[in-house]
Amino acid sequence: MNASLDKIYFDYAATTPVDDRVVEAMLPYFTRQFGNPSSVHIFGQEAEAALEGARETIARLLGVSSSEIVFTGCGTESDNLALRGVAFERKLRYGADRILISPVEHHAVSHTARQLADHFGFRLEFLRVDSFGMVDPDYLQKIIDRDVAIVSVIHGNNEIGTINPVAELGQICRNYQVPFHVDAVQSAAHLPLKGLEDWCDLAAFGAHKFYGPKGVGALFIRKGTPILPMLTGGGQENGIRSGTQNVPYIVGMAKAFELAQTEGLKIHASLIQFRDRIISSVQDNIKGSHLTGHPTLRLANHASFVFEGVDGNQLLILLDAAGFACSSGSACKTGDPKPSEVLLAMGISPPLALGSLRVTVGKYTTQEDVEKFVSVLPLLVHKIRKMSLELKGR
Repeated sequence: MNASLDKIYFDYAATTPVDDRVVEAMLPYFTRQFGNPSSVHIFGQEAEAALEGARETIARLLGVSSSEIVFTGCGTESDNLALRGVAFERKLRYGADRILISPVEHHAVSHTARQLADHFGFRLEFLRVDSFGMVDPDYLQKIIDRDVAIVSVIHGNNEIGTINPVAELGQICRNYQVPFHVDAVQSAAHLPLKGLEDWCDLAAFGAHKFYGPKGVGALFIRKGTPILPMLTGGGQENGIRSGTQNVPYIVGMAKAFELAQTEGLKIHASLIQFRDRIISSVQDNIKGSHLTGHPTLRLANHASFVFEGVDGNQLLILLDAAGFACSSGSACKTGDPKPSEVLLAMGISPPLALGSLRVTVGKYTTQEDVEKFVSVLPLLVHKIRKMSLELKGR
């Protein structure tokens, strides 16, 4: 799938193209069946039927009750609702004021937790991670107590691909009756999630990570989990998230999730083959390269590295010019590149962290795409290092 001339897309962790079947499922709800699901007439009834059908689909695939699915505007909103809603409610009810997160969370979680600490009197504490960015369950067991409002841990890391032991972490939280939230935005496209209520109380999803539309998400909220609504108004979504539901996008999300959790899991073998080909080629052909994240317990489509003596932003620019769309862990669009917080938390030095590269494949990636990439990348890394040496020699 080369949407832009001869460009090759290797940034599936950032977003995915919408599957044609998802577009087809959405189209009627933009035009013929356009009603507001809160309206009582036939137009509203049709929209409500589509809305609840989508909710049933997602709930069935997760093995939960449809009443435990709340639709939101995106994965970020789902994370925000989970952290803020549960933290405020548990503080009001029980005085619980500690928030435990890992230092390798997506900013949707880490920035939300930081704001709760800076402005609302919560105490933010970070769980320990190892050199692969994996959370240590023993450390959670050591510091958790009933005064914890919520624990939040990313399932499959968006930057380094590491898959966390969420079932073990969730059981520890349940033993202390502390709500456990999982950011499943990345993992929904690659890991089976049926039965997640056995190990978590909340889980966030975003449709555009699994070939659905941008601008729609969902939050699983296990029955009985205390949560304060963050959007008030008409009382939609069982009063948890007011606002007229985006029916076309919700229908699209349900279709995309169904595809991801059924046929999507069948393409894992090819994704892993492409991923491992990239990893082995980099390790064999580029000196001073280091794989980031766990070598095996990582998302099927995810390869990430740091390179000694390389500016990650400069590498992205050269890759883009060569026809490859990849990403980096540094803040490459701010004009003020900073080392990735995730990489620093794993013990990687700031200079090395600035040389990061994330390569994520997807269901439209081909073997030819991968072979072109692994033939070009070593040349570009060498070019950057040579330019750097020449500048130092002036």
